[in-house]
Amino acid sequence: MEYRRIFLTGDPHEEFAHLHEKQKTMHMTGEDLLIILGDVGVNCYNDDRDIRLKEDLARLSPTVLCLHGNHERRPTSPDIRWEYEPVPWQGGKAYVESRFPTLIFAEEGERYRIGGRTFRVIGGAYSIDNYFRTLMGHPFYPDEQLSPEERDQIRRRMERDGWQEDVILTHTCPYSVRPVEKFVPGIEQGGVDTSMEDFLEEILRKTSFRQWFCGHWHVEKTVGKIRFLSHEVVLLEP
Repeated sequence: MEYRRIFLTGDPHEEFAHLHEKQKTMHMTGEDLLIILGDVGVNCYNDDRDIRLKEDLARLSPTVLCLHGNHERRPTSPDIRWEYEPVPWQGGKAYVESRFPTLIFAEEGERYRIGGRTFRVIGGAYSIDNYFRTLMGHPFYPDEQLSPEERDQIRRRMERDGWQEDVILTHTCPYSVRPVEKFVPGIEQGGVDTSMEDFLEEILRKTSFRQWFCGHWHVEKTVGKIRFLSHEVVLLEP
């Protein structure tokens, strides 16, 4: 399918009211694609709450491409993977649940071709609030970050493609552009696992790209060719 327009936004964390409002003001239709850069919030509970959230998200007119964040299960996680079918999508592989065919979940490290451009997708990040979430009875996902083996596989894919991309889509960001103003007070940074940011820093150094979009940090800002998105919804320019 060819999409008329491509929109991007950051982490909604189960809150989709602003997306429904943006759909109206930005005149989104079924010919458009909306990319959510992780922490969508629809694969968190593994019960009826997930279904209700997916129903809400699927009421949006555009097709929705979801990256994997750190506060949700992957579609390949053992306890929900039976719900998702791997399907060919835009020149790569993605995952779709039959009940919600307009909600597309990206394969880690996949390269999609959309509207004549390549999009490299890399999800995952470290949760600094793991202790608090566990204390409060919230779920923790041990595969929230990419494994060393997964990172190596992505390196091989990108080397095969000549380290050339039009658009890079990630959940977190390269190490050198971390928004330090968003560091949580009281968290000892020496204990934070930055392996994903280190990996993306390597990608940043090696790859020639036009645009890079990321979420995770709950900030709206641009650093060079890297744009951080939170609740803002932006139109990808042709």
